[in-house]
Amino acid sequence: MKPIHESVGKKPMLGWLIFLVTLVVVFLLGLLASSIMERRAESVYAYTPQVEHGQWEPRNEVWGENFPREFQSYYKTADTIFRSKYNGNAMIDMLEVDPRLVVLWAGYGFSKDYNQGRGHYYAVEDIRNTLRTGGPKNENDGPMPNTCWTCKSPDVPRLMNEIGVAEFYKGKWAGKGHEVVNPIGCADCHDAETMNLRISRPALIEAFERQGKDINKASHQEMRSLVCAQCHVEYYFNKKRTGAEGVPYLTFPWDKGMDVEAMEEYYDEIDFKDWTHALSKAPMLKAQHPGYEVYLKGIHADRGVSCADCHMPYKSEGGQKFTDHHIQSPLNNVANSCQVCHRQETDNLIKNVYTRQDQIIENRDKLEELLVRAHVEAKKAWDLGATEEEMKPVLKMIRHAQWRWDYAAASHGGSFHAPTEIGRVITTGVERAQEARIALVRIFHKYGFEGEVPYPDIATKAKAQEFIGLPIDKLKKDKEEFKKNILPQWDKKAKEREATYQVKM
Repeated sequence: MKPIHESVGKKPMLGWLIFLVTLVVVFLLGLLASSIMERRAESVYAYTPQVEHGQWEPRNEVWGENFPREFQSYYKTADTIFRSKYNGNAMIDMLEVDPRLVVLWAGYGFSKDYNQGRGHYYAVEDIRNTLRTGGPKNENDGPMPNTCWTCKSPDVPRLMNEIGVAEFYKGKWAGKGHEVVNPIGCADCHDAETMNLRISRPALIEAFERQGKDINKASHQEMRSLVCAQCHVEYYFNKKRTGAEGVPYLTFPWDKGMDVEAMEEYYDEIDFKDWTHALSKAPMLKAQHPGYEVYLKGIHADRGVSCADCHMPYKSEGGQKFTDHHIQSPLNNVANSCQVCHRQETDNLIKNVYTRQDQIIENRDKLEELLVRAHVEAKKAWDLGATEEEMKPVLKMIRHAQWRWDYAAASHGGSFHAPTEIGRVITTGVERAQEARIALVRIFHKYGFEGEVPYPDIATKAKAQEFIGLPIDKLKKDKEEFKKNILPQWDKKAKEREATYQVKM
């Protein structure tokens, strides 16, 4: 091979070509080096603390000084525009949409008011405003216990650390209203020093311990679901806990298992009820929001997909990859959520979800109708003179049927997370509701009633609430007085307290 200087001497254009190629390569390498240095500098800035604060700092804005991208994306949960076919983040009056719910929850707070939940940004505001928490006039007044604050704010782990877990659960909801003011946020899920995911609510840790599990051994991917499972689960208020007798201690009913039958068996064994139904007198169970338990029954959990993968997918901004804290329905973010794994078109993916929901909800609605009839017919049996001994097996069937309905209805996304399991649960609920009604027919026959108990006129929420005898006008008046007289006092006390918090710049 000839030396390069001889080749260039004979062909000058070759020399110029080599020179230009070298120039371009050097230029591109320079751009690459500059980009790397810029990203490194940006990375150092992004993860260099701008303020110092402790683990129990409840204000999301303070954490946001160090993690502005996550903070800014979190505050998009204030958006209430998106609405899917059935849910979304818009406020929807579910009792108006489905007045049967009023009858199903007769005698319980949900018959007063039940709205489709908005984003985490509104957690404190919405629990303050709902009629379920009543219109307390002082810290010892109102229908709800303080335990109802548990999942609403990072002020909760702060208070639990200051006064103890059982002491936090103690008392009325209004008693700590001035303490719980910051909406769900950073301290609920993160360690202040490492930003690793952490469990801040004791009920989940205690449930694991009773099952012989150590939650500290959970992987990072498992934690991306477990931090959600602190709240998106079934729970009850245990007033018989050793060492905290009489305190509504928040407890997960997982000791016998985490499916609908295992939790039902657990509740039956301890003879627990959330309330007595106002019409049928059945000892009822109110499913809270067993999203985690239902998720575990689905294909996504089986494939190792976490809650955060779909509801808080990763995104990149300014060269930084981070978790999008705009916690929302994947249907409002299909490209970053679903299409990371599924290659179908957006319209097809959404259609698939709606198809599953339509099929489940059609059967769920039928179960609702059967339950309304069962409650009304049970009331008729009592009116005819049926005895407690005669009614006990009927009421147990009603209890089990509605538990299954509520488990399916309250699991928020269950018809997509685990459609096969939810379909099975609803089917067994239909069976039990029909068995209860057949048993009631036998009681009717015994007491000489041969006619049909008419289905009530509950075409609207107002009619349904009137049917169960709910004094809705008084409840609304009490709530307005509470918002006018009590809420300003809470906010004033909270502002004065937080002014004393120390943050190092």
